[in-house]
Amino acid sequence: MDFQDQLFIVSGAGGSLGAAVLRVCAGYGARIVALDRDVRDDAVDGPRIERIALDLQNKDDVAAVMRQVHARHGRVDALINAVGGFAMGPAVHETPAEDWEHMLDLNVRPLLNLFHAVIPLMQAAGRGRVVNVGALGALQGHAGMGAYVSAKCMVARLTESMAEELREQGINVNAVLPSIIDTAANRAAMPQAEFSHWVAPADLAAVIAFLCSDAARAVHGACIPVRGLS
Repeated sequence: MDFQDQLFIVSGAGGSLGAAVLRVCAGYGARIVALDRDVRDDAVDGPRIERIALDLQNKDDVAAVMRQVHARHGRVDALINAVGGFAMGPAVHETPAEDWEHMLDLNVRPLLNLFHAVIPLMQAAGRGRVVNVGALGALQGHAGMGAYVSAKCMVARLTESMAEELREQGINVNAVLPSIIDTAANRAAMPQAEFSHWVAPADLAAVIAFLCSDAARAVHGACIPVRGLS
């Protein structure tokens, strides 16, 4: 894979998966604009990575930053949405409105804001790649996870809908559906689990990079399970 001279936008770049995506894609030559609420000093850095602190839930701020990025670079070749979050909750009938909104704010609203800002730039260029991060667990319902799986299910359905809308305009839209990702936070939350069965962030990032490559130019609307060994 060769991403030389291409510009990638990566949301959720401050997390474990985001950091892995930065390493993998920059390793293939991509220039990257890394977006997250906070710019972390200990995160992956390098001459190909530009970090921007941004509230991805604020549509106007996202639009303004993307206009600035496009003015500086003149292109956007790929949008990788690694932003998201998980929380257990009560039963569906007991889930308060703020819990539903919280899961949408973490997992859906940032994507919609970036779609509004970035897709028109790709349409004008006649090409682009979009990769979203859904969840394997959202393929079915689970007790105590109604709000989360509903939000991640929306990510998958948005991916499929956009693929149908944009495929004839040279834009590929796909998603990865990981099982549990091997992060420090997940290890702390589930200390008795078999970590070797989880998905390594670097392995998931490699699948994402493939979907951004010319080798995946015929892939549209795929929601690809990435299970690790579990």
